[in-house]
Amino acid sequence: MKKIKINISYPPLASEKGIPLLGQNRQFQWFNNPTYIYPMVPAYAATLLKSKGYDVVWDDGIAEELTYEEWKKRLLKRKPDIIILETKTPVVKRHWKIINELKKTSLEIGNWKLEIVLVGDHVTALPLESMIKSKVDFIATGGDYDFLILNIVNYLTKKTPLEPGIWYRENGQVKNTGHFLLNHSLDDLPIIDRDLTHWKLYAYKNGNYKNTPGTYTYCARDCWWGRCKFCSWTTLYPGKDFRKHSVGRMLDEIGVLIEKYHIKEIMDDAGTFPVGKWLKDFCEGMIKRGYNKKIRFDCNMRLNALSQEEYNLMGKAGFRFILYGLESANQKTLDKINKNLKVEQIEESVKRAKKAGLEPHITTMMGYPWETKKDAQKTVTLAKCLFEKGYVDTLQATILIPYPGTPLFAECKKNKWLLTENWDDFDQRMPVMKSPLTDNDIKQLTQELYKSFMTPKFIFRKITGVRNFNDIKFLLHAAGKVIGHLTDFGSKQNLPSN
Repeated sequence: MKKIKINISYPPLASEKGIPLLGQNRQFQWFNNPTYIYPMVPAYAATLLKSKGYDVVWDDGIAEELTYEEWKKRLLKRKPDIIILETKTPVVKRHWKIINELKKTSLEIGNWKLEIVLVGDHVTALPLESMIKSKVDFIATGGDYDFLILNIVNYLTKKTPLEPGIWYRENGQVKNTGHFLLNHSLDDLPIIDRDLTHWKLYAYKNGNYKNTPGTYTYCARDCWWGRCKFCSWTTLYPGKDFRKHSVGRMLDEIGVLIEKYHIKEIMDDAGTFPVGKWLKDFCEGMIKRGYNKKIRFDCNMRLNALSQEEYNLMGKAGFRFILYGLESANQKTLDKINKNLKVEQIEESVKRAKKAGLEPHITTMMGYPWETKKDAQKTVTLAKCLFEKGYVDTLQATILIPYPGTPLFAECKKNKWLLTENWDDFDQRMPVMKSPLTDNDIKQLTQELYKSFMTPKFIFRKITGVRNFNDIKFLLHAAGKVIGHLTDFGSKQNLPSN
């Protein structure tokens, strides 16, 4: 019996805008300065398929920096039976074109029955759209698409019934199995096979790492709050369905990363790292096993989640980089986007983290439909203040995008805020919502945020804080990132298409 061949693929997407930051990214961007993030759920899918005896290949043409023709030539040589593609709103039209091209090619070659599966937040929100616009065979909705991919493969090979959350074609008709369920136990997943999934592709070109090689883990799905109006991943993982690996399972995985792969830094990309007893047990486990002396650990966290004692424990456990979604310094905005955060909690939280020896990073956004320039300037002022006081170390600034499936998108439709519904324009290079600010105002304010660290005190503090070569390398890399981001939001970007 023929052994079924499966590719988990990221086709190259050539663009004058730069490199597509697609996998494991909640807000798609084109980056002038290449960044490659380890796609966790697809990596779990590859490992899970291999553990069940399937012939699976990791095929990331983006991270391998192939041209589209090089990638396609390699694909045609292998002729996989199934191709899995992760997509997002700004590139879904490109993926439709690729899917249609590959399906046509498979028919022309003959003796190649090709099945294509799409996954991701955009197709979770709008599955029928992709079934109509492309010749895709299956769409796995929701965030547990590693489990659903295995289910689809088993359906094709063993006639296993399809689980809830899958769209498919049957006898020329589009059908689906209902709404997805997030009821899988994460501890049922094998530890990711890092060799199979080419972990080194993602170990160096990532601005989060101060120490390399680095890698990602994904201890929970996804954020225990999970109700922010703008977050595309609430489409995949509503907060009410928050699940996490057991502490023991996570520590065992970290042990493998340290001993087998000699990893120096780990970024856990759960939308918000678990807190409470789980966090306490995890930190104590890191200390007991001695991992805190062997690696640095990074995570996402909410600003109002932890006490000073908890931060201190994280510092002892080897945590370094901690990422916060600050978003805005206006209380009205925080309330409207359902952030569940008070402005006055922001400074106190990053101060606590800094006191514990952590290096806080804040994310901010511009272009809210209700914010005036004066409102937006408050966020810039707060960012400058936090850098000046030494409470934060790095920052990311983006333009607010209302992704399909989010409450913000629904609000935009209701209020007629959208300037365009051409998905190509939803890539954070330009505003796609009406706003009291001009397009240039939004881009300039975004650039101002990236320049907010440029205070004499902050720069002096960073220079005098250099302790080793990794510190120097990280500062130079960070400077390059800032320059790249200033280019990303330059005034020469096009206006939205009609």
